[in-house]
Amino acid sequence: MPWFAWLLAAAALGAAEFFTLTLVFGLLAGAALAAAVVAGVGIGLLGQLVALGLTAAVGLALVRPVALRQMAGTPLTREGSDALIGKRAEVVREVTATHGLIKVSGEEWTARALDESQVIPVGALVDVMEIEGATAVVYPRELLP
Repeated sequence: MPWFAWLLAAAALGAAEFFTLTLVFGLLAGAALAAAVVAGVGIGLLGQLVALGLTAAVGLALVRPVALRQMAGTPLTREGSDALIGKRAEVVREVTATHGLIKVSGEEWTARALDESQVIPVGALVDVMEIEGATAVVYPRELLP
């Protein structure tokens, strides 16, 4: 098979990968490129098919699982309100189970206590445990008297 036929196959597989994003067609496109190189060197059809098969097998067996694991992982950086989780804040207006106000990262946020029985006084330091809509759920950094 001529090398340009393998290049056409690689382009078609690459286009299929663009629309499916499964990594399978992309790895097969790479295998077709390897077959094109083998064909360009002048090796016969059997050598081209062996190059295609070996490259595809290695890609599907070794590369794809690693790539899928990396894509499934959680992002290293948080953005938006998720970035506030775990931050230290200062209570601006007393925080109870239903209302309150804190200052975190230079912004004021409505807040409520994680433990519904707690009342956190003004000036206390709290940790942001989660964000529910526009309300920060907080817990005091130190035990209250």
